[in-house]
Amino acid sequence: MEENTGVGIRVAAGIFLTIMLITIVVIITISSQDAAKQGQTKMASITTQLSDTEFNTYNNTTLSGSQVLNAVRQYMNLEQFGIRVVTGKQKAAGNNVGTFYGNTFVYEGDDKGSINSDYKNVDLTIPENQRYPEYINPSGKFRATIVRDKNNMIRGIEFVQE
Repeated sequence: MEENTGVGIRVAAGIFLTIMLITIVVIITISSQDAAKQGQTKMASITTQLSDTEFNTYNNTTLSGSQVLNAVRQYMNLEQFGIRVVTGKQKAAGNNVGTFYGNTFVYEGDDKGSINSDYKNVDLTIPENQRYPEYINPSGKFRATIVRDKNNMIRGIEFVQE
């Protein structure tokens, strides 16, 4: 009888220890999943900040026309990205839309930042020719702003001559 009691106690202790071990493993797994989710969220935030760093130099700054031309050359071939330039001659002629290089995007209203990739302008002969209102004067001063879509993704840069 004492043998049965000892065996029963050992079996009960083994079951109890097994349940405790399973409980500890479940608690550790749940807490590590939460930590992993937080880590993923922080990594996504850091990745977004790093990708935006390239364009932060164009956020509410004044640049020369030569810097604008360099930015147009550098970014006009990017996917889902456009550059809008409004020169002083265009404003004087009543053209406040300006000229798009790369993709066209909506620059005001509810759909701001929406890309239209049906037509992609990568021709720089006109903005480099003084005869046209689209001419970007290398010594001119342009106000730069970044255009974001509803998902807070950078979709373009606007340069408006001051």
